[in-house]
Amino acid sequence: MSSNPVAETVASLMPRARAELTELVAFRSVADFDQFPRSESEAAARWVADALTAEGFQDVDLLDTPDGTQSVYGYLPGPEGAKTVLLYAHYDVQPPLDEAGWTTPPFELTERDGRWYGRGAADCKGGVIMHLLALRALKANGGVPVHVKFIAEGSEEQGTGGLERYAEQHPALLEADTVVIGDAGNFRTGLPTVTATLRGMTMMRVQVDTLEGNLHSGQFGGAAPDALAALIRLLDSLRAKDGSTTIDGLTPGAAWDGLQYDEEQFRADARVLDGVELIGSGTVADRIWATPAVTVLGIDCPPVVGATPSVQASARALVSLRVPPGIDAEEATRLLRAHLETHTPWGARVSTEQIGQGQPFSADTTSPAYAAMADAMAVAYPGQEMQYAGQGGSIPLCNTLAALYPHAEILLIGLSEPEARIHAVDESVSPQELERLSVTEALFLRNYAAG
Repeated sequence: MSSNPVAETVASLMPRARAELTELVAFRSVADFDQFPRSESEAAARWVADALTAEGFQDVDLLDTPDGTQSVYGYLPGPEGAKTVLLYAHYDVQPPLDEAGWTTPPFELTERDGRWYGRGAADCKGGVIMHLLALRALKANGGVPVHVKFIAEGSEEQGTGGLERYAEQHPALLEADTVVIGDAGNFRTGLPTVTATLRGMTMMRVQVDTLEGNLHSGQFGGAAPDALAALIRLLDSLRAKDGSTTIDGLTPGAAWDGLQYDEEQFRADARVLDGVELIGSGTVADRIWATPAVTVLGIDCPPVVGATPSVQASARALVSLRVPPGIDAEEATRLLRAHLETHTPWGARVSTEQIGQGQPFSADTTSPAYAAMADAMAVAYPGQEMQYAGQGGSIPLCNTLAALYPHAEILLIGLSEPEARIHAVDESVSPQELERLSVTEALFLRNYAAG
């Protein structure tokens, strides 16, 4: 990175950043209170609130959102007449999955091979630290030239919409000229990227019931309808032979015409086993950014260990459906529910329950804020031009903000590049990316204020 005062300040702050990220990662802030204590999320929220207060933010508040979680808000006034920028991140995290499968404990930030490992290190507690670093660098080099609103969500990973509903009920709170969402990531480490599109999502529980109770498979198997087998057939109906998503009435999406994703590189990033084919059709970018994708997230059924010779009376699954811009998430939810009800075999009883939903998002990349970001990235990543990519994940708040504040420019950057392995075992963040993106954000705020 070329020498400049902002970059030098961020570099000097990196030991502090690591110490703070260590503290923040230690909170087991999974916003599923059936699995993890509510107190862990509340403690993480207080940590963020205290950090904002220490940086001079005013009106710092823990917002009790309608889904029972807390979002953290603060306001840092800038010069009179300055523009207002909203900085977003979330402090809640995905469950660690198999804690025993982690090389080091998931809630202990650990350095290994030049990366910092821990749940939330990249997604998105690292984003909280990135915003703080950028603001500190500006304060040390002439001051923050814009009004800053800071919001840290407490349930983004659950998709339960708490902050979205709160923002709708308090429309003035998050209003800004530009929004920087710190929950995306570079297409590759060292390649500066803004995310131009997000797929929306819906999650649905589906339950199949066939019997009043389990039956002995030797006495009744072969004629008694097996709920687990019915569920397997039902879930299989959601995919074509090549693995493409096939939901009755759901349009396939469009081709992706931006940055392309090399298939061999994708295989390496996704750690696909040798000889195993990728699923779907079209380019990799088409498949992960521009077309619907269904995933079975979990199945409730007896585990192999301890299973008895029984015909199952009930079985349940959690299904996720990602939809690209151009497809309405509410319509996709309706079509998914109708498909599940129509394709359940053998007259089995089926019930569905929607768990979460978010609309897809597409940014206006021709806006002045994008020009300011491109200039900032060119300095923070010498020799590289800003790239535009899609993201298969969902950030439902983006559409809420776009609807509430149609004049606002929305940019998505962040630390979740492929090596970060967000949502998986051994999630990590590149400290070099944290440093460069913090410089990027600081320079962007300066450029944007001057534009």
